[in-house]
Amino acid sequence: MAGSGPRVRRYVLMLVLLGGFVLVLFRLVTLQVLRAEELSVRADRQHQKTVSLEGPRGTIVDRHGKVLAMNMEVPSVFGIPTTLESPAKAARQLSSILSVKVAELEKKLQQDRSFVWLARKVDPEQGRRLDRLSLDGIGVVMEGRRFYPKGPLLAHVLGFAGMDGDGLEGVEHRYETYLRGEKRMMVLQRDALGRTVFPKNLAERNPVSGHQLTLTIDEVVQYIAERELEDAVTRSRAKSGTIIVLEPETGAVLAMAVSPRFDPNIVSNLSPDRWRNRALTDAYEPGSTMKAMIAAAAIEEAAMKPTTLVFGEHGRMTVANTVIHDHEKLGWVSFAQVIQKSSNIGAAKAGMVLGEQRLYRYLQAFGFGQRTEIDLPGEGVGLVKSPSAWGRRSVASISMGQEIGVTPIQMVTAVAALANGGVLMRPYVVSEIRDAEGHLLRRVPSQIRRRVVSPETARSVTKILEGVVTHGTGGKAAIPGFRVAGKTGTAQQVDPSTRRYSNSRFVTSFVGYVPAEHPRLAMIVIIDAPHDKNASGGSVAAPVFSAVGEQVLSYLGVSSGEPVTLAMAVPNS
Repeated sequence: MAGSGPRVRRYVLMLVLLGGFVLVLFRLVTLQVLRAEELSVRADRQHQKTVSLEGPRGTIVDRHGKVLAMNMEVPSVFGIPTTLESPAKAARQLSSILSVKVAELEKKLQQDRSFVWLARKVDPEQGRRLDRLSLDGIGVVMEGRRFYPKGPLLAHVLGFAGMDGDGLEGVEHRYETYLRGEKRMMVLQRDALGRTVFPKNLAERNPVSGHQLTLTIDEVVQYIAERELEDAVTRSRAKSGTIIVLEPETGAVLAMAVSPRFDPNIVSNLSPDRWRNRALTDAYEPGSTMKAMIAAAAIEEAAMKPTTLVFGEHGRMTVANTVIHDHEKLGWVSFAQVIQKSSNIGAAKAGMVLGEQRLYRYLQAFGFGQRTEIDLPGEGVGLVKSPSAWGRRSVASISMGQEIGVTPIQMVTAVAALANGGVLMRPYVVSEIRDAEGHLLRRVPSQIRRRVVSPETARSVTKILEGVVTHGTGGKAAIPGFRVAGKTGTAQQVDPSTRRYSNSRFVTSFVGYVPAEHPRLAMIVIIDAPHDKNASGGSVAAPVFSAVGEQVLSYLGVSSGEPVTLAMAVPNS
């Protein structure tokens, strides 16, 4: 019994050792097998920091492949505060290069963090100066910055992208999901003390570029439209202006110009009002251009024929205790002459014959009071009240282009329906989407929305609108060698102080198509608030239509037998 004590102790010790071994073995199995993946991830988190960088954004080109928006690789500057000995000294050295206040940089560099952005997407020269400075704890990585090589050209359509690469306006915003590149991951290593190791070699995932968009826009047509619009706005000392050129048969937009312009490369100091695309957003009273649609409705409904005689009341007619005036004292004239001479009284009578319900139905059919569904953001609907909200004079007023708000894109699309034989098309600006390797992903087809009038009615109205140019109010829209169909508009603007129509502020416009017999172009020209109180659509907007149309037809190879000086697009124009 005396030796039993040591044996017991040995057994106990062996059991303790065995138990300890089992526990260690169990712990090893747990760490190495059961929790291996979890612990590996935790270890990586402790020794690595991942920073997300956006991938290259897709290119935007015009219909002939000319680049309108692209990405440039430019330096972005970051700091590693945990490795800096003197944040104040580093901030002073960086301030003059980055054009950032010393206090702002010092505040960032004093943070207890392993990574901070100091300046994103700076000029290449700033990056080169930083490389020469060679500061410990300060690094540079290349990121894509959006660049618009043509400067202001097409800016309101293209829009722009923000600092983080997201599309904020225009095509850039509307097609964000296609243009956006895949995110890149930059991995920064940390040492055992948690300090970030300067990333000389970056571990990056190969980025996938965004898709390429091909626009319906023609760079040369766009340049011609912008140049002529700027000249007209400057010459007439107007507030603003708009030109839209599209193909009547397809609805493809060839040009969309808005004045004043802006440079999408430099937008930080601009107000949203400057980059707003007025061609889509701003409603205006169309004035006499609406008479083209009234004529189409009246002829389609057999309420009028071009030869129907209408009495002009010698320039003065009372409707609902108000007086409608004409600028010309007309007696008996044909309905065609009503439109050609832009008689308010004759148009009002045509509207009255149509009546409220039929008039309203045709306003809707032509697309007024609703979006055209163009593939651009921010489109307005205009203003078309339902007949239940109309007053006793509303039919007359609407028939001559008052008491109704339309957008430029609505009006040119409606007139294009007369040009193509009576079919309302959906306007569009993107024709193709391709991947980064150039493979076609999607081709955008033209889209018919609905038939508005018969081909016969469209031909009748075209003949009437030709007369507007040959011997009516639109003589200055004529283009040598071509038959032009169109309509002038001179709409009084409401004075905000008196809430009455002003006798000195007008929206002047001309909308039409050419060649009238087989239209290649439908176009609207709007000059808002020209300085001359006697300005009219015929004197201000019609000449711009002629200048743009003549050059574009020559560029497209539609021969007229007349010499023409063609404007050519140049960068940063």
